[in-house]
Amino acid sequence: MPPQPPDETGRNHAVKRYVTRTYGGLPRYLVLNSGHFMGPRWRRTTRFTRHLIDDATTITDAELDALLAFEWRSRLTAAWLIGVDRRERFRARLGDLLLASEVSYSGGAYCFALARFGTHTDAEILTAYLDRYLPRTDLHYDQPAALGALLHLDAHLGTHHAARFTEPDGLWAAWAEGVGHLGHPSDSPAELRRWTDRQCEFANGWERP
Repeated sequence: MPPQPPDETGRNHAVKRYVTRTYGGLPRYLVLNSGHFMGPRWRRTTRFTRHLIDDATTITDAELDALLAFEWRSRLTAAWLIGVDRRERFRARLGDLLLASEVSYSGGAYCFALARFGTHTDAEILTAYLDRYLPRTDLHYDQPAALGALLHLDAHLGTHHAARFTEPDGLWAAWAEGVGHLGHPSDSPAELRRWTDRQCEFANGWERP
């Protein structure tokens, strides 16, 4: 369970309602982090999805701010809710958190939200992240998620931001080799883009009119 913040901040209530609510015995943040909700078992029920859509539209900006200022579980959940509801006013905040890379696990959710926003500005944020962290072959942060999101945006926008990273001798190949992921099928650029595509298709398929 995540650590509980002081009640007076209002964050304790937000954590209980949005982050640790359980589905199939698993807290929401864990389901989101695992991607289980996009698998066959979870597609047989709409409970998790409907609650996610409902909460994404009803959570307040103040509650999102409180979650983003807390630990990784809360930040991950908040970013998913922001992405599902496409609250673009949080773009700069998510970009700052992604570039800072202060905590583990939540960065992939920031990348999902930026992919959902779908603009050139989001592509620039992801490009800046990759420029900063792909040369760091000693660090395995959210480079795969960022590249997948950028490739998704390139396809959506008709741009080629990711091309210089994915060329044969580019930064992606050097980073993947440095961290021991070169040749890993799930870390190929095509698979990384496909994963972001699936995330966005999931959100697109359930968003409110």
